[in-house]
Amino acid sequence: MIRNMMTTLALLLALPAAAQTGAPAPTTGEAPDQVTVHGDQPAAKFNRRLFGQFAEHLGHGIYTGIWVGKGSPIPNVDGYRRDVLDALKALRVPVIRWPGGCFADEYHWREGIGPQAGRKVKINTNWGGVTEDNRFGTNEFMDYSEMVGADAYVSGNVGNAPPFEMAEWMEYMTSPSGSSLAKERAANGRKEPWKVAMFGIGNELWGCGGNMRPEYAADVTRRYSTFLKPGGGQRVMKIASGPNVDDTNWTEVMMREAGGAFDGIGMHYYTIPFDWSHKGAATGFDEDGWARTLAKTERIDALIAGHAAIMDKYDPAKRTALLVDEWGTWYDVEPGTNPGFLYQQNSLRDALVASLNFDIFARHTDRLRGANIAQMVNVLQSILLTDGNRMVKTPTYWAFDMYKDYQDAVVLPVDVQSRWYNKNEWTLKAVSASAVRGADGTVHIGLTNVDPNRAETVTVRLAGVTGAGVTARILTAATMDAHNTFEAPDAVRPAAFTGAQLSGGTLQVTLPAKSIVMLDIR
Repeated sequence: MIRNMMTTLALLLALPAAAQTGAPAPTTGEAPDQVTVHGDQPAAKFNRRLFGQFAEHLGHGIYTGIWVGKGSPIPNVDGYRRDVLDALKALRVPVIRWPGGCFADEYHWREGIGPQAGRKVKINTNWGGVTEDNRFGTNEFMDYSEMVGADAYVSGNVGNAPPFEMAEWMEYMTSPSGSSLAKERAANGRKEPWKVAMFGIGNELWGCGGNMRPEYAADVTRRYSTFLKPGGGQRVMKIASGPNVDDTNWTEVMMREAGGAFDGIGMHYYTIPFDWSHKGAATGFDEDGWARTLAKTERIDALIAGHAAIMDKYDPAKRTALLVDEWGTWYDVEPGTNPGFLYQQNSLRDALVASLNFDIFARHTDRLRGANIAQMVNVLQSILLTDGNRMVKTPTYWAFDMYKDYQDAVVLPVDVQSRWYNKNEWTLKAVSASAVRGADGTVHIGLTNVDPNRAETVTVRLAGVTGAGVTARILTAATMDAHNTFEAPDAVRPAAFTGAQLSGGTLQVTLPAKSIVMLDIR
C-alpha cells in the first residue's frame, strides 16, 4: 500500500490527458458510435485472477469487516461475518491477497498463530497507530480463503524479516505431516497442509518495504526466492515486488537481474483525482471531478503496455506474468473517520472506474494475469462496507458482479469507434467496450458510457458471433455520485435492460448516460 507522495506519479499526472491515455486528440465532427466484436479472432483467456481482492490489516478491513469473533452478536461462521462471506462467495472471488500492503513489510507470522488470547499485541505503525492483537493470523486467513473458494495469495515480509522466517512460514502452511512445523500446524487445528497459490516476495520494496534501489531489490528477491520451498509437491507462484507506477527502470532491472527467480511481478496504480495532499471527495463532486477521475483511470492502459514491453525484452515467451497487485480509487477519507483507516464512500463513478479497468485488462491478457482491487471491505474502493451488523454492496461490487462471467473466458478483441467526451482538459472516448466467450458459448459484451449527460446509440457488429437472442443488465443512477448507504442499501444496483436489439450479426444498443451495460448473447 502506497503511503508517500510519489514523484513518478506526479510527473505522469502533469501530462495532458490525451498524452497519458495514448488517445489521439479529439477531432471535429462525430461519426456514429460503433463497436466491432471479433469473435473470429479469439485472444488469450481473461484470467480469473484479474478479479482478485486485497485484504490488509488496515482500518476495519479485517476486524469487523471480515472477522468479528465467535462470540459476536453479529451473525458469523466460526468468527467470520456471515453476510460478507456470503457476498464474496456469490461474487466468485478467485483470489485474496493478505496481509498487506505495507502491513506485510513488518508482519511476523509467528505472532499470529496459536491460541488467540496469547498472541502478541503490537502497534500498527503504518495505519492509524492502533493496536494489532493478531487475532486474525495465518490459520484464520487460510481457512477463510477456503471458505470463500478463493486462492490464497500470501505476501511475505522482506522489509524487516530474514529469509528463514519466510521459509519457515511456507513450511508451516504447506508441509505434509512429519516435520516439526507441520506438527505445530496440526496442534493449532489444521492437520492437512493448505494450498498456497501465490506468494509475494515483499511488497513495495521501493517504498515502505525497505526503500531499496532496484539493483539491491533484485538481489534480495533472488536471495529470498531461493529459500521459498513449498512442501508436498506444491507449485507456488512467486510474485516479485514490481514498479512504482511508471518506473520502467525498476521493471528493467528486476527482469534483467532476477527474472528467473519469480513467476510474476506486481505493479501498483491508484486513481487519484487531484494529488496526494488533496485527493478529492468520494461524493459531492462536480462533473470535472467525474471526468478527471475516469480519465486518470484510463492511464493504467499505457502503464501496463509500457511495463509489458520491458518484460517482452527479457521474456518473449511471456512466461512471467504481470499483475496489478493494487488498483482502485483513492479519495480523501470520509469526514470524522480516522485518516489512517482510509475509509471512503463508493459511488456510481467507482463502478465505472471498475468497468473501464476490466476493458483495459482485456486488452493485455497475453501478459496481464492477475489484479487485486484495493480493498475488499471498508478500505478505499471497497466492494463491501459494514457498520455493526449491517452490510452494503457498493456500486463497485455490482460492477464486479456484472463482469464475473469474464473469469477464464476467451477474450474477443473489440474495435471501438466513438465520439469524444470532454470536460475541461479531460478527454476520453464516450464508449468503452470489451467482450469474451464463455465455456458454454455465451458471448458477454460489456459496454460503458462515460458521458454523464448524454445517451449513446451504439451499433455492435458481431464478426464470427452467432446467437438466437440477447439479454442484458444495466447499472446506472440519476446522479454521478449515487451510492448505497446502510439506510438505503439498494439505491444503486443492476436492473434488467431492454435497450438492445439483435438482428442478424448486428446489435443496436442505446446506452443511457453514465451507465454500464452487460449484454449476454446466447
